[in-house]
Amino acid sequence: MVLAIEPLAARTCQVWADGWTLRTNDGSRAARVEHTVAITEDGPRVRTAREVP
Repeated sequence: MVLAIEPLAARTCQVWADGWTLRTNDGSRAARVEHTVAITEDGPRVRTAREVP
């Protein structure tokens, strides 16, 4: 199984009528990030993680 986790960093927001678009209530900027996680027989693997040198 593969999951996409997409948190939105904002104080408060609203979902538009299309059920998909988000907007902050006060019009301020927000940040959205994503990680893709694969659940394998050996445990979870974060597919978007960067290797640290």
